[in-house]
Amino acid sequence: MSDKGTNLDPWYDSYADRTAGLSASEVRALFAVASRPEVVSLAGGMPYVSALPRELVTGSIDRVMSKGGGAMALQYGSGQGTPAIREHIMQIMAMEGIRGSADDVVVTTGSQQALDLVTRLFINPGDVVLAESPSYVGALGVFKAYQADVQHVAMDDEGLIPEALREAITAVTLRGGTIKFLYTIPNFHNPAGVTLSWARRLEILEICRSAGILVLEDNPYGLLSFDEPAPQAMRSVDDEGVIYLGSFSKTLAPGFRVGWALAPHAIREKLILANESATLSPNSFGQFVITEYLDQADWRGQIDIFRDLYRERRDAMLSALGEYLPSLSWTRPEGGFFVWLSLPDELDSKAMLPRAVKELVAYTPGTAFYADGGGRQNIRLSFCYPTSEMIKVGVARLATVINGELDLLNTFSGAQLGKPSRQREGVTMPPPNIS
Repeated sequence: MSDKGTNLDPWYDSYADRTAGLSASEVRALFAVASRPEVVSLAGGMPYVSALPRELVTGSIDRVMSKGGGAMALQYGSGQGTPAIREHIMQIMAMEGIRGSADDVVVTTGSQQALDLVTRLFINPGDVVLAESPSYVGALGVFKAYQADVQHVAMDDEGLIPEALREAITAVTLRGGTIKFLYTIPNFHNPAGVTLSWARRLEILEICRSAGILVLEDNPYGLLSFDEPAPQAMRSVDDEGVIYLGSFSKTLAPGFRVGWALAPHAIREKLILANESATLSPNSFGQFVITEYLDQADWRGQIDIFRDLYRERRDAMLSALGEYLPSLSWTRPEGGFFVWLSLPDELDSKAMLPRAVKELVAYTPGTAFYADGGGRQNIRLSFCYPTSEMIKVGVARLATVINGELDLLNTFSGAQLGKPSRQREGVTMPPPNIS
């Protein structure tokens, strides 16, 4: 044992090196605060499951248990997932232009486990993962745990910038790095809220194809569009160079913990083996219940209900931002759960959080979404869970915090910080810096 004398864990020196990458995310740390009833949480991306009629779920459970398959639902299952749910998953993905075989679908414990399995299959310590700037905090945690070198690629209002991707590939190649895959959330990005344009999807696929780089397309929000549907999936035009990740967490309920990966055939075989190694089999009961729900319920109509709900709350957040923080800039999401707010350069979203909690509002600081320490001038605001009325209250409280910080800085600096900027349709000016 080490005589460092600074750690209370007697097994500290016995852990594998990769455990150094295990750390609590800033989102996780917020849940304890956000659960206090007096705090308006604009932090966590929790679906509003109360909008799902209880009888739809309880009816599906009752039918599963009353049928002959009830015993099977409580038993171990296939490491790939049941054939029935994989067929349904193919029907769901067809709504985004994806065609293929249910044999290439691997059911996982949420799409988060699919992320973990893909990373485990491909990443050696020091290998490079290209990821948008910013990127999903849960993915960054996985990449860090497997000791990947995450290199961020700049975005703008149309999503990942192809030229920035070319530059990142060149830079990594020149220093002798090994790029294993590009991780992207093209639809209603978490946390930036932007959507990758169709033209850019095609260009990015061609860049990655030419460079021999796999694309990991994570699409949990794709069906939650508010106005026009998102462009078709990247997987719809490339079934050999793209692994597609999906989930029932946002369109049904996260408690079932059922997601999936659609992978090229050879990768699929390894994913099944890795899945069996990790869990023996994904959640059999959840798969049976979801299959019954998809067989019997108007699930497309239920997704429309979710869309209408989240659109109303998106509009409430944008309206409140315009009313209380007109001098700042933010994205205008066309679907999903999130708005990405840009602060004046002088402010630090992470340092400001304790004051926000004191004012009874919670948000996620932008630093959670960067592997390189960036994001201090950004905030992710989630509109999916609080009501429209509470969103307005939360944004008003946030404005109190931000304006208080600016007033304090103005007092000591003598400068006039946070001056208003001109407006344009959809997004306040200047465009948000999410690079």
